[in-house]
Amino acid sequence: MKIIHSEQAPAAIGPYSQAYEANGFIFTSGQLGINPSTGKMPETITEQTEQACKNIAAILAASGLSMMNVIKTTCFLADINDFKAFNEVYAKHFVSKPARSCFAVKSLPANGLCEIEVIAAK
Repeated sequence: MKIIHSEQAPAAIGPYSQAYEANGFIFTSGQLGINPSTGKMPETITEQTEQACKNIAAILAASGLSMMNVIKTTCFLADINDFKAFNEVYAKHFVSKPARSCFAVKSLPANGLCEIEVIAAK
């Protein structure tokens, strides 16, 4: 097992790693739309989804993978009314159409509007 870390994605905001590799799979922690360069989060669901996807791509790249290796995603929305706008951005990044769960939650860390975690296969 191995911890995966990318400087191109925001550091964990708690006692956990960005991702873990085990038995040929990469398991990412949930990624918010935090810009790793500024430490700030954009305001709209579209911008946050875009940044969350970029953060995931950076973590996967640190382990030699791409978004095409993703086999499962779990997506959290602070407001289910953002589902359509979230999907429009999500579809541009997850073109291989991995299995997915997506649901609304009461709130997300740092007042995020969305959070995405993935499982990828080597």
